[in-house]
Amino acid sequence: MDIQKIQQYNTQSLIQDLRQIIEQARGQVAATANYELTMMYWHIGERINREVLGNQRAEYGKQIVSAVSTQLQAEYGKKGLEPRSIWRMMQFAKEFPDSRIVSQLATKLFWSGFLIRF
Repeated sequence: MDIQKIQQYNTQSLIQDLRQIIEQARGQVAATANYELTMMYWHIGERINREVLGNQRAEYGKQIVSAVSTQLQAEYGKKGLEPRSIWRMMQFAKEFPDSRIVSQLATKLFWSGFLIRF
């Protein structure tokens, strides 16, 4: 085998290993981001349910959700913080009241997997 073929083989092997490292890291980043987003959504919903609405859907709940949504969108952007999304977060926290269960499920399900229930 000549030196050029050896170098080509080594380069191909190296590239394959690097691809695997990159794909594995990307998968971990996606899984971690999904977990954190899901837990953030649960905490937002739980906090509104517990602190603001007292776990009841009072008429003033619409006004509170709208005001919270408007303020959060002004600070963090519109995506994912619309009133409808906030209501889903509240439903999510009501359906899954135990954060430990949510934490375990969030390692296996994406947020969209939870939304299928609503």
